[in-house]
Amino acid sequence: MNFKEKSAKEKVHIIVVLSLVFVLLLISILGPIIFPGTGFTNIINNSVGKFFNLFNFFKNNYVIIIESLTIIFFMWLINKLLLIFVSLLKIKSFRGTTIANLVNSSIKYLSVIIALFLILSAWGVQTPTLLAGAGIIGLAIGFGAQSLIEDIFSGLFIIFEKQYSLGDIIQIGDFRGTVKEISLRVTKFEDINGDIKIINNSDIRGAINTTSSLSKAICEIAIGYGEDLEKVEKVIRENLHEIKNSIPKIVEGPYYLGVQTLGDSSVILRVIGMVHEGDRYTVARSLNREMKILFDKNKIEIPFPQLVVHNIEKDKN
Repeated sequence: MNFKEKSAKEKVHIIVVLSLVFVLLLISILGPIIFPGTGFTNIINNSVGKFFNLFNFFKNNYVIIIESLTIIFFMWLINKLLLIFVSLLKIKSFRGTTIANLVNSSIKYLSVIIALFLILSAWGVQTPTLLAGAGIIGLAIGFGAQSLIEDIFSGLFIIFEKQYSLGDIIQIGDFRGTVKEISLRVTKFEDINGDIKIINNSDIRGAINTTSSLSKAICEIAIGYGEDLEKVEKVIRENLHEIKNSIPKIVEGPYYLGVQTLGDSSVILRVIGMVHEGDRYTVARSLNREMKILFDKNKIEIPFPQLVVHNIEKDKN
């Protein structure tokens, strides 16, 4: 809820609190200057001034403040230079983009951590003691965050073992989707409906990378048992090149593979085209269309299921 959405009473309370803070800050800064050496100044210095006497704070610590700002500037500059260097070395591929994003993220986190420790050291904090304490805290957190650590290691193995990259189409159980984002903890997939599914890296098991090689777009079409099979096969083979021209997304083929099944009322023939995984279903539909048009032109019957009904009373007569 923003300030405009608050009630009038809440707005008054906020304004009063902010006004009091401003007055205290003003008194702590201007009090020692306007009333130097007075009892009022001593009261301010021993109470509110301890917290809000910014003048003395900057006066006593300006060297450390400048040093801290210098550390922040140089770490920001180094961070930007490293990010530019990584972008120049980035391989223009999905895997190269994935690794570059991971390196960029690591550089940002490391630069912030290093800058923080350098600033604390400038302010007199014993960083070795701080590191030892951080190690103990990290160990305690590690026992309670085993699943997080497992996700991170799984993410590293996924990236460096080239299991999949951005843009790959992955099959995990009954789920099939395109890899949209890979981080150290989770991977985001987009399914055929455009929905985003987020899966922890440690939960991704038995994934099938369907993009690693060409996929088969399959067309199975039926002909009646009364059709001349050899004639039908000749028609298909003679028109495969024309079908290829009609469906430019076919990378290899199409190929006629022969009789797939002898059904109850038809003979099932199979034609396939080798395509990129993302085009598999589109090309399969296009193959179905082209085969139907081809059979219609050549008067080849595509049978439909028929049900024979016997009239028992009529048969008796």
